[in-house]
Formats: sequence, structure tokens, C-alpha cells
Amino acid sequence: MVVKIDFCSHMNSYPTLKLNPGKEKSLQRYHPWVFSGALAQDIKHTPEATLVNVADSKGHYLGTGYVQHGSIAVRILSFQNDDINQDFWNGAVQNSWNMRQRLGFTDNKSTNCFRLMHGEGDYIPGLVIDYYAGTCVIQCHTSGIYAHREYITQALINVLGGQLKAVFDKSFETLHGAVSEAANGFLFGKQEDKMVLENGHQFKVDFATGQKTGFFIDQRDNRQLVGHYAKGKSVLNTFAYTGGFSVYALMNGATQVDSIDVSKSAIELLNENMTTNDSNATNHQGISADTFNYFKTLEKQYDIVILDPPAFAKNRGAKHNALMGYKRLNMEGLKYVAKGGLLFTFSCSQVVDSFTFNQTILSAAIESKRSIKILHRLTQPADHPVNIYHPESEYLKGLVLMVD
Repeated sequence: MVVKIDFCSHMNSYPTLKLNPGKEKSLQRYHPWVFSGALAQDIKHTPEATLVNVADSKGHYLGTGYVQHGSIAVRILSFQNDDINQDFWNGAVQNSWNMRQRLGFTDNKSTNCFRLMHGEGDYIPGLVIDYYAGTCVIQCHTSGIYAHREYITQALINVLGGQLKAVFDKSFETLHGAVSEAANGFLFGKQEDKMVLENGHQFKVDFATGQKTGFFIDQRDNRQLVGHYAKGKSVLNTFAYTGGFSVYALMNGATQVDSIDVSKSAIELLNENMTTNDSNATNHQGISADTFNYFKTLEKQYDIVILDPPAFAKNRGAKHNALMGYKRLNMEGLKYVAKGGLLFTFSCSQVVDSFTFNQTILSAAIESKRSIKILHRLTQPADHPVNIYHPESEYLKGLVLMVD
């Protein structure tokens, strides 16, 4: 479907950026990114976060978004000629909340943490909101979204009502210096680090100083799958962070769980999560170490090995090195999977698509000279939706391999 609104009839008063001839097709397919090379004019003197209308070369309206200096010059917030005001943000948050309600998250007694807003997946490029038992942690990945954080906070108050206890802004890390005055802190209410439930398991979330928004909610379903296979098995969880996979394995009957993470503070919180869920936890060991260095000292194999590294590539320029890193990591990891055991392996690098990731794991498998079957192809859960017009929003991919 092609947007056919004549630009001359637009309702808002934002300035106009025109595209070069033939560059309108991606926007007509509702892809929300406008690349700098598509623009007919230079925007280097247009301040970041400026709201603009984008039109084709003949002046026909295509979308409304905000300016960002870089290869992606405009991120589209609306294809409907909306004013980007409080009503707009109320509607965006309401739509996202309604979807999570349909998924069963908003009143779930066993799981009270979920992703409320997933950037382009929820049609709002640059915005992530995670909900932790009444506290919403927002991350603005662009200055254009950061400029609207007060509207976003008010929208959360308007939509969630009494269910909302606090809003914490954790955008400093994701803005990468784009906004000089950016600082993490509460925008509404105040709560200390929270204890949350995920499928009945308890986790302490350090949203103030922890990675991302404090917890990796996107691995919920995959942690459940680890739990399914863990009974009576030994488990090695690398890049363990605060122990999501480890808790699921231990609470589902694993005989031994070893958790590796380079961060001492993460291991401390991991051990706390372990004892919270199992007061004995005698068959768990938390080790602060670099995973690659730890592999060099390892002299035993495990029934289940989990490789869930941080993103090896933040941009396309780093893609090749990232693929080499994934291959090396999986070649090492496969050495420590016992015969008949399982390897859970993941990539959260957006620039590495599923096909390329699978081919990289294939290369590692060939080097290992072991017989390997794919049992599961894994991805992100439903509260991290993929915008069908923006395939890049499908960032998490994983495989479960049986290794003989």
C-alpha cells in the first residue's frame, strides 16, 4: 500500500525535507529509516531532534520523524501526518500496553517484568521501555527520542495509572555522548533496585548500574527451554551476567551449574539470585573470569554449554570481526560439550542476520569435526515484536545443537 496523502494538505507545521527522485520506495513500504544519501538537501546545519516532514521529490507527504546526524538521517515516527505531541505519545504507549495485555503480561502473577516498548518493533524508532514490577526503565537511543522523554513519562503515567510506581531514565549509555546533559535518574517516583518474577523465579534487577535496563528480558523463553533440558545435567553458562540461565537450570534439577562472567559485580548479584531461589545452591559455582581465558583452563565437559555473548558488532563496519569472534567462540565452546550434550548459542548483534549467524556456526561445527544436529532455532519473545516492514528489529537469534 502506498501513502497517497498530498504534502500540500499536511496538518502539522514541521519543516519539509525532500527526497531525491526514486528514493521514496522504502518509505512507501513503511520502513522507518531515511538514509542521508536519499535526501535532496544537506541537513548538517539542522539541529538533531528537529521534527520534520519527509516528502518525495514532487512534494507528496511520506512521513513525520526526527533528524539525526549520521547515516540514518531521519527516523519516522508517523506515516499519518500526526503532530508529535502528548496525544501522540499517549497513543503510542497505549497501543504497546494493549498488546502486552493481550499477550498476558500486564496481570501475570508469575512474571512481572516484560518489554513494554521495543523501538521500531512498536513503531517508535529509538525507544526502549522495560517494565519491572511497576518501575519502567526507559532507554533513549537517539537525541530525537530523548527530547521527548517528559512526554513519554507523562504517557506512562496516563496509561498505566496506579500500576506505575516509578520511571527511571537510563539513556546515558545508549546516547553515546549525543546529548551533553544526559544523565541517568528518576523521572517519576523513586524505587531502589527491584526484585522481579520471571516464570516464578526471582531476580534482583540493578537497573541503575547494570547492563542494558538491568536484566536481559529477551531471553525469557530461551531460559525456559534450558530449564526443560537441565534435569540431571551439568551446565556451563558463559557470559552469565546475573544468572538468568543458571537459575532456570538449577531450579529445574541440574546437578551442577558453573556460571562465568568477567564482571565481579555481576557474579555477586548472580550468587545473590541463586541463593534467593535456592537457599542451599551448593551445586552452583560463580566464577569471575573472561570466557576465552576460562576455556584455556577448562579440563572437563558439560551436558549443556550456553554461549550468550554481548553484541560483537554494533555497526556494519564491525561485522566481519564479529563473525570471526562468533566462529572462534563456538569452536571453543563445542570442545566442552559432552557427547550427546547440547550447545545453546546466541547472537544479539542486529547487523548479523540469522542466515549469516547460522553459516558462521556451520563453519565452527565443521572445524570441530563432530556430528551436530539443530534441535531448535531461537529468537526473541513476543514482547520484543518484529516490525514486518523493518526486518532489522529481529536482532536476537540462536540455535540449540545436539553434539555427538
